[in-house]
Amino acid sequence: MRARDMKKVWLLAAENGVFPGGKVGGVGDVVRDLPLALAASGLEVRVITPSYGMFHKLQGTMLYRRLRVEFSGRWFIVKIFQVPVEDHPVNYFVIEHPLLSPDGPGHIYVADEDGKPYAVDAAKFAFFNAVVAAWINVSRSPPDALHLNDWHTGLIPAIRAFGSPDLPLSQVRVVFTIHNLAYQGIRPLQGDASSLEAWFPRLLEHTDHLKDPRYEDCVNFMASAIRLADRINTVSPSYALEILHPCDPGKGFSGGEGLEADLNKAHDEGRLSGILNGCTYPDEPSPAPEWDELLELIAGHRDIIHCNCPVDEWLERWQGKRPRHLLLSIGRVAEQKVPLFLEPVAGYATALGAILSEAGPDSLFIMLGSGERTLEERFISIALANDNFLYLRGYAETLSDKLYAAGDLFLMPSSFEPCGISQMLAMRAGQPCVVHGVGGLKDTVEDGTTGFVFGGAWPSEQAENFVHAVLTALYIKQHDPKRWQDISNNAARHRFTWDAAAQAYQELLYNFD
Repeated sequence: MRARDMKKVWLLAAENGVFPGGKVGGVGDVVRDLPLALAASGLEVRVITPSYGMFHKLQGTMLYRRLRVEFSGRWFIVKIFQVPVEDHPVNYFVIEHPLLSPDGPGHIYVADEDGKPYAVDAAKFAFFNAVVAAWINVSRSPPDALHLNDWHTGLIPAIRAFGSPDLPLSQVRVVFTIHNLAYQGIRPLQGDASSLEAWFPRLLEHTDHLKDPRYEDCVNFMASAIRLADRINTVSPSYALEILHPCDPGKGFSGGEGLEADLNKAHDEGRLSGILNGCTYPDEPSPAPEWDELLELIAGHRDIIHCNCPVDEWLERWQGKRPRHLLLSIGRVAEQKVPLFLEPVAGYATALGAILSEAGPDSLFIMLGSGERTLEERFISIALANDNFLYLRGYAETLSDKLYAAGDLFLMPSSFEPCGISQMLAMRAGQPCVVHGVGGLKDTVEDGTTGFVFGGAWPSEQAENFVHAVLTALYIKQHDPKRWQDISNNAARHRFTWDAAAQAYQELLYNFD
């Protein structure tokens, strides 16, 4: 196919895992992997992110163009750089301007002042939206489809809808993917330096399409995109159904996060889909490390180790003694991910305490991750009180990869999970998972076949069922090794490919034949 005949997709996001330091969460993984599958299917793909004062300095980066952009009643000159990535059939671009790195170079997200959530980031990403819209309108070859990701890109559909119908942007198909509905980008409509009025005063005429359904004096990036994009996508089929219902904290259910009415309207109009994210699969799986090799790697990260005795003493205790059961959890320490670990169960202060006790002192549970300080402190306290729990507060890719390859059983009791990547990585390594039957976890783990799935009507019941599922898995591993091996092999053989996701994007969202 000649280049001029290829359909063009521009994919926008706050993160890009292709770049060193370009990933904070799962969006970075998707933006790293999905464009490659789209390009392999015959599309011309551009991936565009802010530079954050750093990515335009990567080796080989070239100035692509300068662009004059109107924003906040002023005109700005921004620089657009193209970043070469060897052996990648994808065109990567970053946008550089001080407004995109207000906290200094290198910060993708900014911690806001108390009482002003999203204030800095919303202004930053509003500017990013303005730049991309202006770029499309002066482009000699605008995209056929614009693929937006999460709230950071959520004002572009409004800029398109209420801009001039004679501009190229008005003819571009806009697709919006929701990776996590809990983060929406909510700011005042007016009366603040970080407000819709300050950024795009002309959009104030259209606030019915932009305002938050709960706070009528606020703009909601996520809600605006849901209302005005051509197609809406979530990252798993089950999550697409869950978000049609209101949240019910008493039952531990996270649904539409206040946007369920808009989401139901999109569903009724045939604009809402759920397409499962993929996972990459190497030709040869990583071999499991020897136990002492893993200990040595852990020892190299002393600054993040929390255990119940001095680090050297803990390492010596486990030297040459691989645990009977090695349990793992890897991911963000956040309210979405870990509350069931800390939920009381019968006879124990926490579900985690019950698992540690019942698994026995010759088993070991390793948790790797960081996040909310109060939750981190809870896990540190548990680590200080238990011989068989090691908490590694932080993240290291090399260590993470080795843990996936070494573990026996992966625990992922998320309260909600739009898709999830950790369970896919564990399964890829042949490690069965115990997961809460929600969202993408429900769509990827089959109970008793590739892992273990639990449920429950409310958090206390969910925690009890979580503990039961873990102990059931450990019993099978100990007493029915053939069945355990079958489950492990089934997990390793199961595939969630980006090629399948890319095909679904083209057919369902981009509307390409």
